[in-house]
Amino acid sequence: MSTTKKNFIVQGSILAAAGILVRIIGLVYRIPLNNILGNSGISAYSTAYDVYSLFLLISSLSLPLAVSKIVSARMAKKEYRNVARAFAGSMLLAAVTGLIVGLGVYFGAEKLARIWKFPSAAIAIKVLAPTLFVMCILGVFRGFFQGLGTMIPTAVSQIFEQIVNAVVSIAAAMYLYKAGEKVGKAAAYSAAGGTLGTACGAMTALLLMIFLYVIYREPFHRMMKKDRHREMESYGELGKILAMTIFPVLLSTTIYNFSSIIDSGIFGNIMYHVFHLKEDDYSGYWGIYSNKYRLLTTAPIAIASSFSSAMIPSLITSLVSGKYKELRGKVDSTIRLNMIIAIPCGVGLSVLAEPIIGVLFPDPDLFKECVLLMRLSVFSVVVFSLSTITNSILQGIDRMSVPVIHSAISLGLHIFVIAFLLIVCKWNVYGVALSDIIFGLVVCILNAGAIRKYLKYRQEIKRTFVLPALAAAIMGAGCYGCYQLFLFAGMGISLVLSIIFAIVLYAVLLFVFRVISEEELRMIPKGYKLVPIVRKLGLLKDSDE
Repeated sequence: MSTTKKNFIVQGSILAAAGILVRIIGLVYRIPLNNILGNSGISAYSTAYDVYSLFLLISSLSLPLAVSKIVSARMAKKEYRNVARAFAGSMLLAAVTGLIVGLGVYFGAEKLARIWKFPSAAIAIKVLAPTLFVMCILGVFRGFFQGLGTMIPTAVSQIFEQIVNAVVSIAAAMYLYKAGEKVGKAAAYSAAGGTLGTACGAMTALLLMIFLYVIYREPFHRMMKKDRHREMESYGELGKILAMTIFPVLLSTTIYNFSSIIDSGIFGNIMYHVFHLKEDDYSGYWGIYSNKYRLLTTAPIAIASSFSSAMIPSLITSLVSGKYKELRGKVDSTIRLNMIIAIPCGVGLSVLAEPIIGVLFPDPDLFKECVLLMRLSVFSVVVFSLSTITNSILQGIDRMSVPVIHSAISLGLHIFVIAFLLIVCKWNVYGVALSDIIFGLVVCILNAGAIRKYLKYRQEIKRTFVLPALAAAIMGAGCYGCYQLFLFAGMGISLVLSIIFAIVLYAVLLFVFRVISEEELRMIPKGYKLVPIVRKLGLLKDSDE
Protein backbone atom coordinates (compact mmCIF):
# COMPACT_ATOMS: atom_id res chain seq x y z
CA MET A 1 0.00 0.00 0.00
CA SER A 2 1.58 3.30 -1.10
CA THR A 3 1.86 6.04 1.49
CA THR A 4 0.10 8.59 -0.74
CA LYS A 5 -2.81 6.26 -1.40
CA LYS A 6 -3.22 5.54 2.30
CA ASN A 7 -2.90 9.22 3.17
CA PHE A 8 -5.65 10.36 0.83
CA ILE A 9 -7.97 7.65 2.18
CA VAL A 10 -7.18 8.82 5.73
CA GLN A 11 -7.76 12.48 4.80
CA GLY A 12 -10.96 11.55 3.01
CA SER A 13 -12.09 9.57 6.05
CA ILE A 14 -11.44 12.57 8.31
CA LEU A 15 -13.51 14.82 6.10
CA ALA A 16 -16.17 12.13 5.69
CA ALA A 17 -16.38 11.66 9.47
CA ALA A 18 -16.77 15.41 9.88
CA GLY A 19 -19.39 15.37 7.13
CA ILE A 20 -21.34 12.64 8.92
CA LEU A 21 -21.21 14.58 12.20
CA VAL A 22 -22.29 17.76 10.41
CA ARG A 23 -25.21 15.92 8.82
CA ILE A 24 -26.23 14.42 12.14
CA ILE A 25 -26.23 17.87 13.73
CA GLY A 26 -28.16 19.18 10.73
CA LEU A 27 -30.69 16.38 11.03
CA VAL A 28 -31.12 16.90 14.77
CA TYR A 29 -31.72 20.64 14.56
CA ARG A 30 -33.94 20.36 11.47
CA ILE A 31 -36.43 18.32 13.47
CA PRO A 32 -37.38 21.17 15.87
CA LEU A 33 -36.91 23.65 13.03
CA ASN A 34 -39.47 21.75 10.94
CA ASN A 35 -41.86 21.76 13.87
CA ILE A 36 -41.42 25.50 14.46
CA LEU A 37 -41.74 26.54 10.82
CA GLY A 38 -44.38 24.05 9.67
CA ASN A 39 -44.63 22.94 6.03
CA SER A 40 -45.33 26.47 4.75
CA GLY A 41 -42.48 28.04 6.70
CA ILE A 42 -40.04 25.27 5.82
CA SER A 43 -41.04 25.68 2.17
CA ALA A 44 -40.09 29.38 2.30
CA TYR A 45 -36.88 28.46 4.12
CA SER A 46 -36.01 25.83 1.48
CA THR A 47 -36.75 28.16 -1.41
CA ALA A 48 -34.53 30.87 0.07
CA TYR A 49 -31.83 28.27 0.54
CA ASP A 50 -32.21 27.11 -3.08
CA VAL A 51 -31.77 30.69 -4.31
CA TYR A 52 -28.78 31.11 -2.00
CA SER A 53 -27.31 27.81 -3.22
CA LEU A 54 -27.62 28.90 -6.83
CA PHE A 55 -25.62 32.08 -6.25
CA LEU A 56 -23.25 30.20 -3.96
CA LEU A 57 -22.51 27.92 -6.90
CA ILE A 58 -21.84 30.88 -9.15
CA SER A 59 -19.70 32.79 -6.67
CA SER A 60 -17.77 30.41 -4.44
CA LEU A 61 -18.64 26.71 -4.49
CA SER A 62 -15.94 26.02 -7.09
CA LEU A 63 -13.30 27.98 -5.15
CA PRO A 64 -12.15 25.26 -2.70
CA LEU A 65 -11.68 22.76 -5.52
CA ALA A 66 -10.01 25.25 -7.88
CA VAL A 67 -7.68 26.66 -5.22
CA SER A 68 -6.77 23.17 -3.97
CA LYS A 69 -5.88 22.13 -7.54
CA ILE A 70 -3.61 25.15 -8.03
CA VAL A 71 -1.98 24.86 -4.60
CA SER A 72 -1.46 21.09 -4.74
CA ALA A 73 0.14 21.29 -8.21
CA ARG A 74 2.70 23.82 -6.92
CA MET A 75 3.22 21.99 -3.64
CA ALA A 76 4.08 18.84 -5.62
CA LYS A 77 6.87 20.86 -7.32
CA LYS A 78 7.83 22.55 -4.01
CA GLU A 79 7.11 26.01 -5.44
CA TYR A 80 6.10 27.46 -2.08
CA ARG A 81 6.34 31.13 -3.04
CA ASN A 82 4.04 30.52 -5.99
CA VAL A 83 1.64 28.84 -3.56
CA ALA A 84 1.57 32.05 -1.50
CA ARG A 85 0.98 34.14 -4.60
CA ALA A 86 -1.82 31.85 -5.74
CA PHE A 87 -3.46 32.16 -2.33
CA ALA A 88 -3.26 35.97 -2.36
CA GLY A 89 -4.63 36.21 -5.92
CA SER A 90 -7.47 33.81 -5.11
CA MET A 91 -8.39 35.83 -2.02
CA LEU A 92 -8.63 39.07 -4.01
CA LEU A 93 -10.80 37.45 -6.66
CA ALA A 94 -13.05 35.89 -4.00
CA ALA A 95 -13.53 39.19 -2.17
CA VAL A 96 -14.55 41.07 -5.31
CA THR A 97 -16.84 38.29 -6.54
CA GLY A 98 -18.48 37.76 -3.17
CA LEU A 99 -19.16 41.47 -2.69
CA ILE A 100 -20.78 41.88 -6.12
CA VAL A 101 -22.93 38.75 -5.90
CA GLY A 102 -23.93 39.38 -2.27
CA LEU A 103 -25.11 42.93 -3.01
CA GLY A 104 -26.96 41.75 -6.12
CA VAL A 105 -28.87 39.06 -4.21
CA TYR A 106 -29.70 41.40 -1.32
CA PHE A 107 -31.22 44.11 -3.49
CA GLY A 108 -32.90 41.61 -5.81
CA ALA A 109 -34.40 39.40 -3.08
CA GLU A 110 -38.05 40.29 -3.70
CA LYS A 111 -37.73 39.76 -7.43
CA LEU A 112 -35.98 36.42 -6.99
CA ALA A 113 -38.71 35.23 -4.60
CA ARG A 114 -41.38 36.19 -7.15
CA ILE A 115 -39.54 34.36 -9.93
CA TRP A 116 -39.50 31.19 -7.78
CA LYS A 117 -43.22 31.72 -7.03
CA PHE A 118 -42.53 31.65 -3.29
CA PRO A 119 -42.94 35.35 -2.29
CA SER A 120 -42.70 34.51 1.42
CA ALA A 121 -39.02 33.62 0.94
CA ALA A 122 -37.91 37.20 0.18
CA ILE A 123 -36.87 38.15 3.74
CA ALA A 124 -34.94 34.91 4.19
CA ILE A 125 -33.09 35.54 0.92
CA LYS A 126 -32.03 38.97 2.19
CA VAL A 127 -30.69 37.43 5.39
CA LEU A 128 -28.62 34.93 3.39
CA ALA A 129 -27.19 37.48 0.92
CA PRO A 130 -24.19 38.65 3.08
CA THR A 131 -23.28 35.00 3.64
CA LEU A 132 -22.28 34.78 -0.02
CA PHE A 133 -19.37 37.16 0.61
CA VAL A 134 -18.31 35.21 3.71
CA MET A 135 -18.44 31.89 1.86
CA CYS A 136 -16.23 33.21 -0.93
CA ILE A 137 -13.47 34.08 1.53
CA LEU A 138 -14.02 30.86 3.47
CA GLY A 139 -13.79 28.83 0.26
CA VAL A 140 -10.29 30.13 -0.48
CA PHE A 141 -9.05 29.24 3.01
CA ARG A 142 -10.51 25.73 2.75
CA GLY A 143 -9.07 25.20 -0.71
CA PHE A 144 -5.64 26.40 0.47
CA PHE A 145 -5.47 23.86 3.31
CA GLN A 146 -6.90 21.08 1.14
CA GLY A 147 -4.22 21.81 -1.45
CA LEU A 148 -1.61 21.39 1.28
CA GLY A 149 -2.97 17.89 1.81
CA THR A 150 -4.76 18.36 5.12
CA MET A 151 -8.52 18.17 5.53
CA ILE A 152 -8.49 18.84 9.27
CA PRO A 153 -9.04 22.65 9.11
CA THR A 154 -11.96 22.17 6.71
CA ALA A 155 -13.41 19.39 8.86
CA VAL A 156 -13.13 21.34 12.12
CA SER A 157 -14.55 24.53 10.58
CA GLN A 158 -17.52 22.61 9.15
CA ILE A 159 -18.35 21.17 12.57
CA PHE A 160 -18.20 24.55 14.33
CA GLU A 161 -20.16 26.12 11.48
CA GLN A 162 -22.97 23.60 11.86
CA ILE A 163 -23.12 23.83 15.65
CA VAL A 164 -23.55 27.62 15.54
CA ASN A 165 -25.99 27.22 12.65
CA ALA A 166 -28.13 24.82 14.68
CA VAL A 167 -28.28 26.93 17.84
CA VAL A 168 -28.94 30.26 16.12
CA SER A 169 -31.43 28.80 13.61
CA ILE A 170 -33.71 27.34 16.29
CA ALA A 171 -33.50 30.35 18.61
CA ALA A 172 -34.03 32.90 15.82
CA ALA A 173 -36.84 30.89 14.20
CA MET A 174 -38.75 30.68 17.50
CA TYR A 175 -38.32 34.37 18.25
CA LEU A 176 -39.19 35.61 14.77
CA TYR A 177 -42.14 33.22 14.45
CA LYS A 178 -43.78 34.97 17.39
CA ALA A 179 -42.91 38.38 15.94
CA GLY A 180 -44.28 37.34 12.54
CA GLU A 181 -47.57 36.16 14.00
CA LYS A 182 -48.33 39.71 15.12
CA VAL A 183 -48.14 40.99 11.54
CA GLY A 184 -49.53 37.91 9.79
CA LYS A 185 -46.15 36.81 8.36
CA ALA A 186 -45.17 33.96 10.67
CA ALA A 187 -43.89 31.72 7.85
CA ALA A 188 -41.76 34.44 6.25
CA TYR A 189 -40.29 35.71 9.52
CA SER A 190 -39.54 32.26 10.96
CA ALA A 191 -37.90 31.20 7.68
CA ALA A 192 -35.67 34.25 7.92
CA GLY A 193 -34.76 33.22 11.46
CA GLY A 194 -33.77 29.79 10.21
CA THR A 195 -31.48 31.27 7.58
CA LEU A 196 -29.86 33.57 10.13
CA GLY A 197 -28.20 30.47 11.58
CA THR A 198 -26.53 29.79 8.22
CA ALA A 199 -25.06 33.30 8.19
CA CYS A 200 -23.76 33.10 11.76
CA GLY A 201 -22.35 29.62 11.20
CA ALA A 202 -20.43 30.72 8.11
CA MET A 203 -18.95 33.69 9.97
CA THR A 204 -17.85 31.41 12.82
CA ALA A 205 -16.14 29.05 10.37
CA LEU A 206 -14.36 31.98 8.69
CA LEU A 207 -13.02 33.32 11.99
CA LEU A 208 -11.75 29.85 12.88
CA MET A 209 -10.01 29.46 9.49
CA ILE A 210 -8.35 32.86 9.89
CA PHE A 211 -7.09 31.77 13.30
CA LEU A 212 -5.69 28.50 11.90
CA TYR A 213 -4.06 30.35 9.00
CA VAL A 214 -2.31 32.75 11.39
CA ILE A 215 -0.94 29.77 13.31
CA TYR A 216 0.25 28.06 10.11
CA ARG A 217 1.72 31.20 8.51
CA GLU A 218 5.06 31.08 10.34
CA PRO A 219 5.99 27.46 9.41
CA PHE A 220 4.83 28.14 5.85
CA HIS A 221 7.12 31.18 5.67
CA ARG A 222 10.01 28.94 6.68
CA MET A 223 9.13 26.65 3.77
CA MET A 224 9.08 29.67 1.45
CA LYS A 225 12.63 30.62 2.50
CA LYS A 226 13.81 27.17 1.40
CA ASP A 227 12.19 27.59 -2.01
CA ARG A 228 14.98 27.53 -4.63
CA HIS A 229 12.78 28.01 -7.67
CA ARG A 230 13.84 31.18 -9.42
CA GLU A 231 10.88 31.42 -11.75
CA MET A 232 8.15 33.33 -9.98
CA GLU A 233 4.69 33.38 -11.51
CA SER A 234 3.30 36.86 -11.90
CA TYR A 235 -0.12 37.71 -10.49
CA GLY A 236 -1.29 38.13 -14.06
CA GLU A 237 -0.20 34.59 -14.94
CA LEU A 238 -1.70 33.20 -11.77
CA GLY A 239 -4.93 35.09 -12.40
CA LYS A 240 -5.14 33.55 -15.85
CA ILE A 241 -4.45 30.06 -14.47
CA LEU A 242 -6.97 30.62 -11.70
CA ALA A 243 -9.61 31.76 -14.18
CA MET A 244 -8.89 28.79 -16.48
CA THR A 245 -9.21 26.47 -13.48
CA ILE A 246 -12.24 28.07 -11.87
CA PHE A 247 -14.29 28.50 -15.04
CA PRO A 248 -14.58 24.80 -16.01
CA VAL A 249 -14.98 23.79 -12.35
CA LEU A 250 -17.62 26.48 -11.98
CA LEU A 251 -19.45 25.28 -15.07
CA SER A 252 -19.25 21.67 -13.95
CA THR A 253 -20.40 22.22 -10.37
CA THR A 254 -23.05 24.74 -11.40
CA ILE A 255 -24.61 22.58 -14.08
CA TYR A 256 -24.31 19.43 -11.95
CA ASN A 257 -26.01 21.04 -8.94
CA PHE A 258 -28.32 23.22 -11.03
CA SER A 259 -30.94 20.51 -11.37
CA SER A 260 -31.71 20.29 -7.65
CA ILE A 261 -31.60 24.07 -7.26
CA ILE A 262 -33.96 24.94 -10.11
CA ASP A 263 -36.37 22.15 -9.17
CA SER A 264 -38.17 24.43 -6.73
CA GLY A 265 -38.54 27.11 -9.41
CA ILE A 266 -39.83 24.62 -11.99
CA PHE A 267 -42.19 23.00 -9.48
CA GLY A 268 -43.53 26.32 -8.19
CA ASN A 269 -44.07 27.78 -11.65
CA ILE A 270 -45.82 24.68 -13.00
CA MET A 271 -48.09 24.47 -9.96
CA TYR A 272 -48.88 28.20 -10.26
CA HIS A 273 -49.18 28.70 -14.02
CA VAL A 274 -50.33 25.27 -15.27
CA PHE A 275 -52.54 24.08 -12.42
CA HIS A 276 -53.40 27.59 -11.13
CA LEU A 277 -52.69 26.74 -7.50
CA LYS A 278 -51.81 29.21 -4.76
CA GLU A 279 -48.56 29.00 -2.80
CA ASP A 280 -50.36 27.54 0.23
CA ASP A 281 -51.70 24.69 -1.94
CA TYR A 282 -48.34 23.36 -3.09
CA SER A 283 -45.85 24.64 -0.51
CA GLY A 284 -46.57 21.69 1.80
CA TYR A 285 -45.56 19.16 -0.86
CA TRP A 286 -42.37 21.05 -1.57
CA GLY A 287 -41.71 21.20 2.16
CA ILE A 288 -41.70 17.40 2.56
CA TYR A 289 -39.54 16.97 -0.53
CA SER A 290 -36.94 19.62 0.25
CA ASN A 291 -36.63 19.31 4.03
CA LYS A 292 -37.41 15.71 4.66
CA TYR A 293 -36.58 13.60 1.61
CA ARG A 294 -33.63 15.71 0.39
CA LEU A 295 -32.36 16.31 3.92
CA LEU A 296 -32.14 12.58 4.65
CA THR A 297 -30.86 11.41 1.27
CA THR A 298 -28.10 14.00 0.98
CA ALA A 299 -26.53 12.88 4.28
CA PRO A 300 -24.82 9.77 2.81
CA ILE A 301 -24.09 11.65 -0.43
CA ALA A 302 -22.04 14.09 1.66
CA ILE A 303 -19.58 11.25 2.30
CA ALA A 304 -18.91 11.03 -1.44
CA SER A 305 -18.38 14.79 -1.52
CA SER A 306 -15.89 14.51 1.34
CA PHE A 307 -13.84 11.85 -0.41
CA SER A 308 -14.01 13.89 -3.61
CA SER A 309 -12.47 16.90 -1.86
CA ALA A 310 -9.69 14.75 -0.40
CA MET A 311 -9.07 12.91 -3.65
CA ILE A 312 -8.42 15.90 -5.97
CA PRO A 313 -4.99 16.98 -4.57
CA SER A 314 -3.91 13.33 -4.38
CA LEU A 315 -4.88 12.63 -8.00
CA ILE A 316 -3.06 15.74 -9.16
CA THR A 317 0.10 14.66 -7.30
CA SER A 318 0.02 11.23 -9.00
CA LEU A 319 -0.73 12.83 -12.36
CA VAL A 320 2.11 15.36 -12.12
CA SER A 321 4.49 12.57 -11.02
CA GLY A 322 3.42 10.33 -13.90
CA LYS A 323 2.34 7.52 -11.54
CA TYR A 324 -0.62 6.30 -13.56
CA LYS A 325 -0.86 2.88 -11.92
CA GLU A 326 -1.09 4.55 -8.51
CA LEU A 327 -3.65 6.97 -9.91
CA ARG A 328 -5.88 4.12 -11.14
CA GLY A 329 -5.52 2.43 -7.76
CA LYS A 330 -6.80 5.56 -6.02
CA VAL A 331 -9.75 5.75 -8.39
CA ASP A 332 -10.62 2.11 -7.78
CA SER A 333 -10.36 2.40 -3.98
CA THR A 334 -12.45 5.58 -3.82
CA ILE A 335 -15.27 4.33 -6.02
CA ARG A 336 -15.50 1.02 -4.17
CA LEU A 337 -15.35 2.59 -0.72
CA ASN A 338 -18.13 4.99 -1.68
CA MET A 339 -20.36 2.23 -3.00
CA ILE A 340 -19.74 0.12 0.12
CA ILE A 341 -21.13 3.06 2.12
CA ALA A 342 -23.78 4.46 -0.26
CA ILE A 343 -25.61 1.25 -1.18
CA PRO A 344 -26.55 0.15 2.39
CA CYS A 345 -27.41 3.76 3.33
CA GLY A 346 -29.87 3.94 0.44
CA VAL A 347 -31.35 0.54 1.23
CA GLY A 348 -31.72 1.41 4.93
CA LEU A 349 -33.49 4.70 4.20
CA SER A 350 -35.88 2.95 1.81
CA VAL A 351 -36.68 -0.05 4.00
CA LEU A 352 -37.08 1.94 7.22
CA ALA A 353 -38.75 4.94 5.58
CA GLU A 354 -41.93 4.81 7.65
CA PRO A 355 -40.35 4.61 11.13
CA ILE A 356 -37.63 7.13 10.20
CA ILE A 357 -40.20 9.72 9.13
CA GLY A 358 -42.47 8.79 12.02
CA VAL A 359 -39.74 9.31 14.63
CA LEU A 360 -37.95 12.32 13.13
CA PHE A 361 -40.94 14.20 11.72
CA PRO A 362 -44.09 13.15 13.61
CA ASP A 363 -46.31 15.36 11.47
CA PRO A 364 -49.54 13.74 10.25
CA ASP A 365 -49.74 16.15 7.28
CA LEU A 366 -48.60 14.40 4.09
CA PHE A 367 -47.05 11.55 6.11
CA LYS A 368 -47.85 8.83 3.57
CA GLU A 369 -46.58 11.00 0.71
CA CYS A 370 -43.30 11.56 2.52
CA VAL A 371 -42.84 7.84 3.22
CA LEU A 372 -43.49 7.01 -0.43
CA LEU A 373 -40.85 9.55 -1.45
CA MET A 374 -38.34 7.96 0.91
CA ARG A 375 -38.79 4.61 -0.84
CA LEU A 376 -36.81 6.12 -3.73
CA SER A 377 -33.79 6.75 -1.50
CA VAL A 378 -31.94 3.63 -2.57
CA PHE A 379 -31.71 4.96 -6.13
CA SER A 380 -30.98 8.61 -5.39
CA VAL A 381 -28.26 7.94 -2.81
CA VAL A 382 -26.37 5.51 -5.05
CA VAL A 383 -26.50 7.46 -8.32
CA PHE A 384 -25.64 10.83 -6.75
CA SER A 385 -22.80 9.38 -4.67
CA LEU A 386 -21.33 7.74 -7.77
CA SER A 387 -21.84 10.75 -10.04
CA THR A 388 -20.25 13.06 -7.44
CA ILE A 389 -17.12 10.95 -7.12
CA THR A 390 -16.73 10.36 -10.87
CA ASN A 391 -17.06 14.09 -11.55
CA SER A 392 -14.17 14.72 -9.17
CA ILE A 393 -12.07 11.99 -10.78
CA LEU A 394 -12.38 13.66 -14.17
CA GLN A 395 -11.59 17.07 -12.68
CA GLY A 396 -8.59 15.59 -10.87
CA ILE A 397 -7.06 14.24 -14.09
CA ASP A 398 -7.49 17.64 -15.79
CA ARG A 399 -10.43 16.65 -17.98
CA MET A 400 -12.29 19.70 -16.75
CA SER A 401 -14.64 20.13 -19.70
CA VAL A 402 -15.90 16.55 -19.67
CA PRO A 403 -18.08 16.81 -16.50
CA VAL A 404 -19.45 20.09 -17.88
CA ILE A 405 -20.60 18.42 -21.09
CA HIS A 406 -22.02 15.39 -19.29
CA SER A 407 -23.88 17.51 -16.72
CA ALA A 408 -25.27 19.76 -19.47
CA ILE A 409 -26.61 16.75 -21.40
CA SER A 410 -28.16 15.34 -18.22
CA LEU A 411 -29.62 18.71 -17.24
CA GLY A 412 -31.37 19.08 -20.61
CA LEU A 413 -32.90 15.64 -20.20
CA HIS A 414 -33.79 16.41 -16.57
CA ILE A 415 -35.76 19.55 -17.47
CA PHE A 416 -37.72 17.66 -20.13
CA VAL A 417 -38.46 14.72 -17.81
CA ILE A 418 -39.51 16.85 -14.82
CA ALA A 419 -41.88 18.92 -17.00
CA PHE A 420 -43.36 15.74 -18.51
CA LEU A 421 -43.84 14.01 -15.16
CA LEU A 422 -45.37 17.08 -13.51
CA ILE A 423 -47.63 18.28 -16.33
CA VAL A 424 -48.57 15.13 -18.25
CA CYS A 425 -48.30 12.43 -15.57
CA LYS A 426 -49.29 14.77 -12.71
CA TRP A 427 -46.91 12.99 -10.33
CA ASN A 428 -46.37 16.03 -8.11
CA VAL A 429 -43.09 15.89 -6.13
CA TYR A 430 -42.60 12.22 -7.04
CA GLY A 431 -41.92 13.42 -10.57
CA VAL A 432 -39.27 15.79 -9.23
CA ALA A 433 -37.55 12.99 -7.30
CA LEU A 434 -37.63 10.57 -10.23
CA SER A 435 -36.29 13.15 -12.69
CA ASP A 436 -33.41 13.89 -10.31
CA ILE A 437 -32.54 10.19 -10.18
CA ILE A 438 -32.52 10.02 -13.97
CA PHE A 439 -30.23 13.06 -14.05
CA GLY A 440 -27.72 11.42 -11.72
CA LEU A 441 -27.88 8.09 -13.56
CA VAL A 442 -27.09 9.68 -16.94
CA VAL A 443 -24.10 11.51 -15.41
CA CYS A 444 -22.83 8.20 -13.97
CA ILE A 445 -23.05 6.40 -17.31
CA LEU A 446 -21.35 9.19 -19.27
CA ASN A 447 -18.62 9.67 -16.65
CA ALA A 448 -17.87 5.93 -16.52
CA GLY A 449 -17.20 5.89 -20.25
CA ALA A 450 -14.92 8.92 -20.02
CA ILE A 451 -12.88 7.48 -17.12
CA ARG A 452 -12.44 4.24 -19.02
CA LYS A 453 -11.27 6.19 -22.06
CA TYR A 454 -8.83 8.63 -20.45
CA LEU A 455 -7.36 6.42 -17.72
CA LYS A 456 -7.51 3.06 -19.52
CA TYR A 457 -9.41 2.03 -16.42
CA ARG A 458 -11.57 -1.07 -16.17
CA GLN A 459 -14.20 -0.79 -13.50
CA GLU A 460 -14.29 -3.76 -11.16
CA ILE A 461 -17.94 -4.82 -10.84
CA LYS A 462 -18.26 -7.75 -8.44
CA ARG A 463 -16.67 -6.33 -5.25
CA THR A 464 -17.68 -2.74 -6.03
CA PHE A 465 -21.37 -3.15 -6.87
CA VAL A 466 -22.70 -6.72 -6.88
CA LEU A 467 -21.50 -8.01 -3.49
CA PRO A 468 -22.23 -4.76 -1.56
CA ALA A 469 -25.72 -4.75 -3.13
CA LEU A 470 -26.28 -8.38 -2.11
CA ALA A 471 -25.07 -7.67 1.42
CA ALA A 472 -27.27 -4.57 1.58
CA ALA A 473 -30.33 -6.52 0.39
CA ILE A 474 -29.85 -9.13 3.12
CA MET A 475 -29.22 -6.33 5.61
CA GLY A 476 -32.42 -4.58 4.52
CA ALA A 477 -34.51 -7.70 5.06
CA GLY A 478 -32.83 -8.33 8.40
CA CYS A 479 -33.24 -4.82 9.77
CA TYR A 480 -36.91 -4.71 8.70
CA GLY A 481 -37.51 -8.00 10.49
CA CYS A 482 -35.68 -6.68 13.55
CA TYR A 483 -37.83 -3.54 13.50
CA GLN A 484 -41.03 -5.58 13.39
CA LEU A 485 -39.77 -7.90 16.14
CA PHE A 486 -39.14 -5.09 18.64
CA LEU A 487 -42.06 -2.87 17.62
CA PHE A 488 -43.80 -3.72 20.88
CA ALA A 489 -41.17 -1.57 22.66
CA GLY A 490 -42.18 1.50 20.67
CA MET A 491 -41.32 2.87 17.25
CA GLY A 492 -38.27 4.85 18.40
CA ILE A 493 -36.60 2.04 20.36
CA SER A 494 -37.36 -0.48 17.63
CA LEU A 495 -35.87 1.83 14.99
CA VAL A 496 -32.63 2.34 16.95
CA LEU A 497 -32.23 -1.41 17.57
CA SER A 498 -32.89 -2.24 13.92
CA ILE A 499 -30.29 0.32 12.74
CA ILE A 500 -27.67 -1.10 15.12
CA PHE A 501 -28.51 -4.61 13.95
CA ALA A 502 -28.27 -3.49 10.30
CA ILE A 503 -24.80 -1.96 10.78
CA VAL A 504 -23.44 -5.09 12.49
CA LEU A 505 -25.05 -7.45 9.98
CA TYR A 506 -23.77 -5.51 6.97
CA ALA A 507 -20.24 -5.30 8.39
CA VAL A 508 -20.20 -9.08 8.94
CA LEU A 509 -21.54 -9.72 5.43
CA LEU A 510 -18.80 -7.57 3.89
CA PHE A 511 -16.20 -9.90 5.37
CA VAL A 512 -18.22 -13.05 4.64
CA PHE A 513 -18.48 -12.07 0.98
CA ARG A 514 -14.80 -11.04 1.02
CA VAL A 515 -15.54 -7.50 -0.12
CA ILE A 516 -12.89 -6.02 2.20
CA SER A 517 -9.35 -7.36 2.61
CA GLU A 518 -6.98 -6.86 5.54
CA GLU A 519 -4.94 -4.37 3.53
CA GLU A 520 -8.01 -2.25 2.86
CA LEU A 521 -9.15 -2.46 6.47
CA ARG A 522 -5.79 -1.08 7.58
CA MET A 523 -6.28 1.91 5.25
CA ILE A 524 -9.20 3.12 7.37
CA PRO A 525 -8.20 5.40 10.28
CA LYS A 526 -7.57 3.15 13.34
CA GLY A 527 -8.45 0.19 11.12
CA TYR A 528 -5.38 -1.70 12.27
CA LYS A 529 -7.00 -2.01 15.70
CA LEU A 530 -9.95 -3.84 14.15
CA VAL A 531 -7.81 -6.44 12.36
CA PRO A 532 -7.14 -8.68 15.41
CA ILE A 533 -10.81 -8.54 16.46
CA VAL A 534 -12.10 -9.46 13.00
CA ARG A 535 -9.49 -12.22 12.72
CA LYS A 536 -10.59 -13.75 16.04
CA LEU A 537 -14.14 -13.86 14.70
CA GLY A 538 -12.84 -15.78 11.69
CA LEU A 539 -14.23 -13.19 9.26
CA LEU A 540 -11.06 -11.74 7.77
CA LYS A 541 -9.57 -13.27 4.67
CA ASP A 542 -7.36 -11.61 2.12
CA SER A 543 -9.37 -10.91 -1.02
CA ASP A 544 -6.52 -12.03 -3.23
CA GLU A 545 -6.39 -15.55 -1.84
